[in-house]
Amino acid sequence: MSISDWHVSQQPREKLIEHGAKSLTDAELLAIFLRTGIPGMDAVSLGQYLIQTFGSLRNLFKLEYAELNTVKGLGKAKYVQFQAILELSKRYYYEELQDKDVIDSPQALRRYLQHELQEQQFEQFWLIHLDNQHRILAMESLFSGTIDSAAVYPRVVVNNVIRQNSAAVIFAHNHPSGVSEPSEADIMLTRRLQQALNLIDVRTLDHFVIAGNQITSFAEQGLI
Repeated sequence: MSISDWHVSQQPREKLIEHGAKSLTDAELLAIFLRTGIPGMDAVSLGQYLIQTFGSLRNLFKLEYAELNTVKGLGKAKYVQFQAILELSKRYYYEELQDKDVIDSPQALRRYLQHELQEQQFEQFWLIHLDNQHRILAMESLFSGTIDSAAVYPRVVVNNVIRQNSAAVIFAHNHPSGVSEPSEADIMLTRRLQQALNLIDVRTLDHFVIAGNQITSFAEQGLI
């Protein structure tokens, strides 16, 4: 039986229109993008199979093309769709940040940073430049390191802050280890950067550490 043979109230697209996207399971949402199944599986069953096979939606969406291509019936078109979904979600969260005071809407910044950093295999250090109203001027990945650490140079941070004419900054980096708890090295580095920026009257508002679905805020922990 194909999805078109199901009662209309159970078809994913109709169910979404009637009850909203939150009413759908992961497999049903995935089926909307898959559009069709494969021999022996409708789109929802295929969605369930993919999630079970690869362990989670996150694992599925971060597959390389060669890995996804091993699933019968999937190939370049589905891989392109998955990558497009991920990129659209990142751009959506970035647009959420535009012209907003990030201190008044911290969740929007957190969502964006998690989308960018949670799946990175190596440490990356990001610098978020803010104006006097705490609106984002620019965001940049300044340093990338090994799976254990990234060398962050205060001189480079200060030079980039001056170039952007920033009034305040937020730092962010990821822990590929999966643990978002700041290390002693993270705390010492943050203090060095904060001291360097204080000399040019630039405020350090926060430092986020991202590890998978976890995110730790230095400001909330009383570390800034």
